[in-house]
Amino acid sequence: MLNVHHYPPGTSKWNRIEHRLFCHITQTWRGRPLTDRMAVVELIAATTTKAGLKIESALDTRPYEKGIKVSDAQIKALDIQGDPFHPEWNYTIRPRAVANRSG
Repeated sequence: MLNVHHYPPGTSKWNRIEHRLFCHITQTWRGRPLTDRMAVVELIAATTTKAGLKIESALDTRPYEKGIKVSDAQIKALDIQGDPFHPEWNYTIRPRAVANRSG
């Protein structure tokens, strides 16, 4: 089961984790040039706080296929249940039932 919860566009400031995390990250990389993606990853990973926060980060270099088309039939086959609060932003995707293969 996968629970998805989005904030509406332009409201990431409401996300307490982002708000508390990024202020420390920006302090770590203040005055340092962000020359490439690896520099950003390393600066994020170097972030710590007096309260004991330690951030782990890694660069995902795997290739991802672009332009994948999902058919209406594939979408319809998903078990998606909208949340009572803004189901267009918040929903649960449940695994599909697997046929019994023991027969």
